[in-house]
Amino acid sequence: MEQSYRCGFVALVGRPNVGKSTLMNHLIGQKVSITSKKAQTTRHKVNGVYTSEIAQIIFVDTPGFQMKHLNPMNERLNQNVLDTMPSVDVVVLVIEAGKFTEEDLVIYERLPANVPIICVVNKFDKIKNKALLELFISHIEKKYQFKHIITVSAKHGHHLNDLMDLIPTMLPESPALYPEDMLTDKSSRFLASEIIREKIFRYLGEELPYSVNVEIKHFTEEENLYRIYASILTERDGQKGILIGKKGEKLKKIGTDARKDMEHLFDKKVYLKLVVKVKTGWSSDIRFLNDLGM
Repeated sequence: MEQSYRCGFVALVGRPNVGKSTLMNHLIGQKVSITSKKAQTTRHKVNGVYTSEIAQIIFVDTPGFQMKHLNPMNERLNQNVLDTMPSVDVVVLVIEAGKFTEEDLVIYERLPANVPIICVVNKFDKIKNKALLELFISHIEKKYQFKHIITVSAKHGHHLNDLMDLIPTMLPESPALYPEDMLTDKSSRFLASEIIREKIFRYLGEELPYSVNVEIKHFTEEENLYRIYASILTERDGQKGILIGKKGEKLKKIGTDARKDMEHLFDKKVYLKLVVKVKTGWSSDIRFLNDLGM
């Protein structure tokens, strides 16, 4: 008997910096969601699409749910997470091995009762004492209502096949929703802005607050070239100086690395021009957040 094709949405949720974006990128085999050691780098729901002969899995990478540093932007990000969960077929709650924090509990208590939950215990390789890891897993297995618990190392790609074998069995029978060669529902313009933002956090994450964003002002596709002009928004003049750096060195490095990533992703040459602008209070401006699609 021929196996029925399955397709559905799988939300990746968790507190900031547990590795959700890294996990999704590894699962679909391409970088579509930005990563950084700085918590809550992801600001938008990003769909990553994995298509096989038996199933199409649409992963929804959500912003890290946090209870600290709440302002209009972070409250909006938290609401995005809550709005996503009831409409998916499976929720994957990503936690860090050996830790089930108060923030994890807050997220767990907000998970929809009618959606099956897989608990992914990430970074298991950091716990050298395997008896302690087994004790931790046994504890959460008894205390919380998870359909399945799987240990992985998203960074090193360990045990991801176990997760990818499990998920299709939990999806509804359905034809694929996206073309088989599609990796994300986000536009090239969006991906370009996210790559720039990732490089900012990679190089300046300890020096800059979260009040930095990227606006793509001009994006054109020529025969063998993407031509991109982008503005980096900050809230203070001091932040602008940090971004530009001495003799423009920081901004040049951000631009060079972002351009290389874009050329790899788009498989085309990229001309990238970056400028830094000061827009006071943008992260608390509800109207501006709406314009940014947040």
